[in-house]
Amino acid sequence: MLRRGLASLSGIAQNSLKSQRCVSVSAQCFSATTAESAESQSYSIRKDGKRLKGSEYEEIVVGSIEGENKSQVPKSALDVLLKEYDELIAESSDNLDKYKRSLAETENVRRRGLKQTEDAKVFAIQGFCKDLLEVSDILDIAVKSVKPEEIEQGGKSFKDLYEGVSMTRTVLLKVFEKHGLKTVDPTNEKFDPNLHEAVFQIPSANAKQPVGHIEVCTKIGYNLKDRPIRPAQVGVVSQ
Repeated sequence: MLRRGLASLSGIAQNSLKSQRCVSVSAQCFSATTAESAESQSYSIRKDGKRLKGSEYEEIVVGSIEGENKSQVPKSALDVLLKEYDELIAESSDNLDKYKRSLAETENVRRRGLKQTEDAKVFAIQGFCKDLLEVSDILDIAVKSVKPEEIEQGGKSFKDLYEGVSMTRTVLLKVFEKHGLKTVDPTNEKFDPNLHEAVFQIPSANAKQPVGHIEVCTKIGYNLKDRPIRPAQVGVVSQ
């Protein structure tokens, strides 16, 4: 019985010693963690929510080092710098993405603005151009109605008049082209109801072009900046 009692007391003593050691180790770990946290806090690279300058942070780190070895950076200070570096990389990537998106949106706005401006210009002169088309048609008819032999037989006055009308027509067409107004003569092309106006049909037996093509253009069309403002009047080959 005495031996059992002594053994029991010995076990209790050993367990108590182990518990004391665990408590001591835990206290040391907690103390080390607390000290490390406090040290990291003392090496914070931010003050009042703003990043410190490099010279300011260096002054804090060097001032906290004891002894003569001022060139050795403490690990806690290095950890703070590495963490800050990772945060800066993430911020830089996010800012770069926002910058690229802003550039793309700005470019889209610029292109839309240019297109709207160009459309406004075309719309502004469209009505005026249509009014001048009749003048061009009259000059075209006048020039084409005169045969070469009639020019020679008409004398100098008639020849000068013909050349004046012809030059006026040429200058007018150049002005049209300068402002994006171009003539459209679809002769020999395939008929397109969206671009051409069929005023009559020609039997295939009397035509040179295949069925569905334009044999003759009786009135030229006009495009303003590649936008049809008057379809050409044509004769289409039929079966």
